[in-house]
Amino acid sequence: MPVPYSIDLREKAVSAVERGEKKSQVCRTLNISRNTLDLWIKKKKQTGNVGPVTDYHRGPQPKINDLDKFKEFAEENGHLTQREMAEKWPEPLSKTRIGQALRKCLKSFKQAFEA
Repeated sequence: MPVPYSIDLREKAVSAVERGEKKSQVCRTLNISRNTLDLWIKKKKQTGNVGPVTDYHRGPQPKINDLDKFKEFAEENGHLTQREMAEKWPEPLSKTRIGQALRKCLKSFKQAFEA
């Protein structure tokens, strides 16, 4: 994933346009695209901030959010297959998701004993 432009550069670009410099000149000087500058200006007008978005999650959201609850479930139902565990879980879930959650639990379990 590409690294976002620094906040300092963003603020300099937007403030230069606010001072009256031409957008095309600012873009050439700072070596940024016109679209990027326009997006920063738009964001500044909407939010008052030109910083990059940092609180996002890429990819699908995990189906099992509470791993502690899942660990208890896995300890009680460890004798079942992943398919049977998926059928017994309160929400609709696939056996693949059960396997992924079990691997996460096992990884955290191993880390606890290594520390």
